[in-house]
Amino acid sequence: MQTGRGHGNGKLILLGEHAVVYGRPALAAALSAGVQATAEPWPTPRLEVATWGRSFDADQPQSEPGAEMLRQAFCALLDGYLATLGVRPSLCVRASLALPGSAGLGGSAALSVAIVRAIDDALGQAREPHAVAEAASAAERVFHGNPSGVDTAMAASSGVALYRKGQPLEPVALRRALALVVGHSGEPGMTLDTVASVRRQYDRDPRKLDEIFDGIQAIVQNGKTALETGELWRLGQLMTLNQTLLNTLLLSTTRLEVMCRAAHHAGALGAKLTGGGGGGCMIALCESAEQAEPVRAALIALGHETFIAEVSA
Repeated sequence: MQTGRGHGNGKLILLGEHAVVYGRPALAAALSAGVQATAEPWPTPRLEVATWGRSFDADQPQSEPGAEMLRQAFCALLDGYLATLGVRPSLCVRASLALPGSAGLGGSAALSVAIVRAIDDALGQAREPHAVAEAASAAERVFHGNPSGVDTAMAASSGVALYRKGQPLEPVALRRALALVVGHSGEPGMTLDTVASVRRQYDRDPRKLDEIFDGIQAIVQNGKTALETGELWRLGQLMTLNQTLLNTLLLSTTRLEVMCRAAHHAGALGAKLTGGGGGGCMIALCESAEQAEPVRAALIALGHETFIAEVSA
């Protein structure tokens, strides 16, 4: 084996989170920021994530719950190699994240994809993005229970795409570039918890939830058209409408709502939470990168970490 290297992209959900778990489509954009990983021969399988202060051998149970979940996710990836190649790679994987954790930006999926790609590279094998995403999903199931798969699909891909659970990504051709202000609420958003909350709501009243999901599906389909025609004002309206439905599902927070209102007042075309919700990040669509600056300044004035993400046409 040789030293291998891998990268996984972060992601933003433009429209459709949570409904995508129930078979509806979602629109997602890959972020260039993500996770870098290396894998080198080692006496025993080992994972080191300096960004999170985690370091352990794969077969060494951890007392801290977060570290143990990460260890189990790593073991799930190793078990995938054992099942497909008949070998459990003895490598030390070192990963570095350029994304905040529990923020709805796909950090765990980016980590999983980066690890898979680094191990693949060390083993001298290459896989298509969809196969990398499928392998990485074993770890995502540990992190999130019943993930939609959109995070791993985008972590292994690029650009903007329509995603439907169990189907290949459908790339979306943008008529105009997107300028998005990403604001971190400072509240951890635990996707495992919010997915479980929506499931409980669905089990109690499936008819009501299906109506909400159908509404989100219509928003996504119209959003795809807006991206293809370059009607950013229309996309912004759809994002705001999507946020209303997500709030109906009890996925927003007071802080996220305040951030969305501040973005609107500063000139954003639309704003919504992105990812699992219950905290994490929100995104605001702007006419251009220049016009994104006042929106970014408004969120900074509220005390929030922000950055501008540009998605090229």
